[in-house]
Amino acid sequence: MSPLARRLLTAAALLSIPAGLSAHRMWLLPSGTVFSGTDSWVTVDAAVSNDLFFLDHQPGRLETIKVWQPDGTPGELKNGSTGRYRSVFDVQLDKPGTWKIGSQMSGVMGSFKVDGVEKRVGGRGGPPPGAGGQPGAVRQPPLTVADIPANATDVKLTETSSRNEIYVTAGEPTTKVFKPTGKGLEFAPVTHPDELVAGEAARFRFLIDGKPAAGIKVSVIPGGKRYRNEEGGMELTTGADGVLTVTWPTAGMYWLNATTTDSKTTTPRATERRMSYTTTLEVLTP
Repeated sequence: MSPLARRLLTAAALLSIPAGLSAHRMWLLPSGTVFSGTDSWVTVDAAVSNDLFFLDHQPGRLETIKVWQPDGTPGELKNGSTGRYRSVFDVQLDKPGTWKIGSQMSGVMGSFKVDGVEKRVGGRGGPPPGAGGQPGAVRQPPLTVADIPANATDVKLTETSSRNEIYVTAGEPTTKVFKPTGKGLEFAPVTHPDELVAGEAARFRFLIDGKPAAGIKVSVIPGGKRYRNEEGGMELTTGADGVLTVTWPTAGMYWLNATTTDSKTTTPRATERRMSYTTTLEVLTP
């Protein structure tokens, strides 16, 4: 079978997979993570895709992305643009040190019933009014916790919080942007994420509400899946001190994702808290 035929079959197979079952991953991909001086720019792609760092599904949302300068103050996203499969933007690295770029989102999702009819909280909202809606009709806004009436039954609510962040350094690396907020699942690296080398071990601590996150499941997957048969990822777990140790097999860009749940909710009637942390790391040759 020719390479073209294999690609067409792969594309057809991906299209046949229901969206809820496919492995869509959100990612930010910087053009580099280590720069010299303070006259450099980094270009970042933001997208959701099946194969890591290959543009095949939908763009990331620029309105959710923020920039933190090395001193922790807000920075500026420039030249933003969104196409069919990706968003792209620049950040001018005009101050020395390590910058943080990414999104932090939280919300509540779930369902309830009124007179036996199930309604959804969160998500994309409901379809336009009427059978199928009129051409050009706008979807109804999503329901919130405040929309749940007193006579609702079967209330099932989950709090969600997610961070998707990358780090780039101009000149000498600094650590101010890693200061934890004490809320949700956070990344507190022991090894600086812009000093990763193939063949060497790196150590990253994860925190939940400011405390070591023991036993957290973490996926570490190299980019370029489109050009190999196997995922090539590592499934790892943090230790009792919340520290994860990763030894990089080769140089390249890696997608790291940690997820966990607990019952420490703050929203009335919510019974579960679902948290995730995602970053893209660049590993250089020795």
